[in-house]
Amino acid sequence: MARYYIGPAGWSYEDWEGIVYPAPRPRGFHPLSYLPRFVDIVEVNSTFYRPAPPALVESWLRRIAGRPDFLLALKLHQAFTHAREGFSDRDVDDVRRAADLVRLRGRLAALLVQFPWSFRNTPENIEYLRRLLGLFEGYPLAVEVRHAGWDAPAFYDLLRGRGAAFCNIDQPLFDDSIAPGAVSTTPDFAYVRLHGRNYRNWFREGAGRDDRYDYLYARNELEDWVARIRQLGAKSGKVYVVTNNHYRGQAMANALQIRNMITGQKVDVPEPMLEKYPVLREIVRAIRTGQKDLFSDESESGTGNEGGSI
Repeated sequence: MARYYIGPAGWSYEDWEGIVYPAPRPRGFHPLSYLPRFVDIVEVNSTFYRPAPPALVESWLRRIAGRPDFLLALKLHQAFTHAREGFSDRDVDDVRRAADLVRLRGRLAALLVQFPWSFRNTPENIEYLRRLLGLFEGYPLAVEVRHAGWDAPAFYDLLRGRGAAFCNIDQPLFDDSIAPGAVSTTPDFAYVRLHGRNYRNWFREGAGRDDRYDYLYARNELEDWVARIRQLGAKSGKVYVVTNNHYRGQAMANALQIRNMITGQKVDVPEPMLEKYPVLREIVRAIRTGQKDLFSDESESGTGNEGGSI
């Protein structure tokens, strides 16, 4: 039976204050010590923008030391996926050094290789991808592409031959956007990323990060994805599910919902989120009356002052 790891992309968001994180923060508070109480994986976004020095990686590992099953996914630096030229051997070594520290502690889920929508399926880009996979051979790699031209057997065969996972994504669907699926290219693990469906701002000129990822998935949208995630679990030993609709804690709300829908088990909810997302308060009441389904139609409505453990 597959093991499912579900959590958000990143943790350093000011708009999570008072929603996911307590406000004011207690003395000594750090998000990476707090989040493992509620989820079992976090994708590290900062490694996309700058190398992670060993001392910083060690500090991450110390903060999660008390949660032995908690994993980190490291996002590959943008020099390899967006610029795609000009990077050096030192850049490669920086990635490997950080990944090795995390892997040595048994905490590395994958290196996420996220290409932009503009990265098309061309002979030149296929050759570049082969080269990149070779540079990081031996690490668990998940490859995300966003253009529909990559939905081709030869591409999936390339990933299979290199032992890399195809990253199944949810994104606003325009012409030539790759559609949701349940493609597994390695039995070791599968990877899913949910970006939200903010059509208005996805390609809008001047739209910032928060504009693009401001989206809360509805029940039927999550049910569709839970079905795909279970399909992946029948093909791979582990399934990593990362919610990237981070604005105002929506990624955490949906991650908790998905986790309960898949496992049928109780989950803990950060106390501030019970006020921001009333559906989570209904879950508390439902499970306390013996129901396990996060979206049970029989769950009681109403408000109260229940705690955050469900």
